[in-house]
Amino acid sequence: MAAVRKPVLLGLRDAAVQGCPKGPAAWTASKLGGVPDALPAVTAPGPRCGGCAEPLALVVQVYCPLEGSPFHRLLHVFACARPGCGGGGSGTRSWKVFRSQCLQVPEKETLNAQDSAPAVAHPVPSGEGLAVHAEVPQFQPYYICVAEEEDYGNSVDLEHARSLLQDYQQREGVDMEHLLSLCSYSDGDEKYEKTNIKSGDQTFYKFMKRIAACQEQILRYSWSGEPLFLVCPTSEVSEIPACSGCGGQRTFEFQLMPALVSMLSSANLGLAVEFGTILVYTCEQSCWPPNQQTPMEEFCIIQEDPDEFLFK
Repeated sequence: MAAVRKPVLLGLRDAAVQGCPKGPAAWTASKLGGVPDALPAVTAPGPRCGGCAEPLALVVQVYCPLEGSPFHRLLHVFACARPGCGGGGSGTRSWKVFRSQCLQVPEKETLNAQDSAPAVAHPVPSGEGLAVHAEVPQFQPYYICVAEEEDYGNSVDLEHARSLLQDYQQREGVDMEHLLSLCSYSDGDEKYEKTNIKSGDQTFYKFMKRIAACQEQILRYSWSGEPLFLVCPTSEVSEIPACSGCGGQRTFEFQLMPALVSMLSSANLGLAVEFGTILVYTCEQSCWPPNQQTPMEEFCIIQEDPDEFLFK
């Protein structure tokens, strides 16, 4: 019996963020670019690059409380936007992921706490340092809206996939018509599994086929689901480090997609990040110690795009 695939939510770029939202309107929003918003009583992360020591730019902020959990939950992904530093060559030194949580309380209680709370600065994470916003490289901020992948299942436009595969065939000598004929089959179909595509090419083709229905997706979210690999996974995927907080296992949560690269624009010339896909793994228990006031660092894997120009 085939395994049941966990549902996948797709993140799509929405309207531009106007002004500087504050409070719950800010930290309950998912967005790309801008500056990180902080949950109540938790410091906003302000990491620096492990390669060049410069402040990292916010790539995405994802508001993602878990079902049945009493916590608000916010994930931030950062990357180095300096030329030559943000790619896979620098590995995880130039990419950082942080998880912040706080208990959900009634709105009235929150307002009362804010009214009575003294105006004190939040503690700064050791070794991190919070850079002044003006010094931190910023991409233009846009909200991220969410759609269910299955809603696109019956509306696949294969024209883009056909164009990509034509280029692919010219370079690799692969039978394009045979590949396209397989697009109507599910991933587990034997006809797909028995194609004589090279293993690396098969992974790349599977990736292209899966995203063909929604080419503009910038994020795929599937808590404890299966990542969509762009290239054959290495041993790194089987060696995900344990959570630094509780020592438990980490699980896949979401990944950033190639379409996001061209959407990360900035008024500052020369800022850019390049990647194929970024796989984000977080604590399976989503642990959060009492009175924790600083974000907890999570783990990501960078897969470089073997055919970067295809996604421009």
